[in-house]
Amino acid sequence: MAHLYEKTLDSTVLYDGKVIRVEKDNVLLEDGTQAIREVVRHPGGVCVLALTDKEELLVVRQFRYPYREVTIELPAGKLEYGEDPETCGRRELLEECGCTPERFTYLGKLYPTTAYNTEIIRIFLAEGLHFGERSLDDEEFLDVERIPFDRALEMVLNDEIPDSKTQIAILKYAAIKKQGTV
Repeated sequence: MAHLYEKTLDSTVLYDGKVIRVEKDNVLLEDGTQAIREVVRHPGGVCVLALTDKEELLVVRQFRYPYREVTIELPAGKLEYGEDPETCGRRELLEECGCTPERFTYLGKLYPTTAYNTEIIRIFLAEGLHFGERSLDDEEFLDVERIPFDRALEMVLNDEIPDSKTQIAILKYAAIKKQGTV
């Protein structure tokens, strides 16, 4: 068997819900022993770092049930299986913030939790924003705010924005901006 590889021997679906599926897998390790892996299957998502012409970042404040608190996040959403991430990002930006961008640039991907979750989040930069009406999904309640980008960066560094996709997108954009490649 290959080095740094695990072979799935069998898999059992423990839960199949609206957003996630949970599986329990029996795997063969490279040393010949077996182990159990619990895996949360998720179709992935997108987040959009949307900047106004005044270098203001669009963020949403939203109650997040697992944490029982309101979080500050970039506009984001779940992909449908097989959906194009750019299409999803543009849709989510329109739904949550009521805007469409002239420029929509892919900034990369992130794996939020590599130990047990298959989710991959694609990050996009949206610029040249045109504003219209929002159209939130059913059961979705959020407020949109504009924060100067430098202030949002401070908020990440001061632990005021704990959301990982938002932190990574802001830090990545700050690094790219410093290099002068945007």
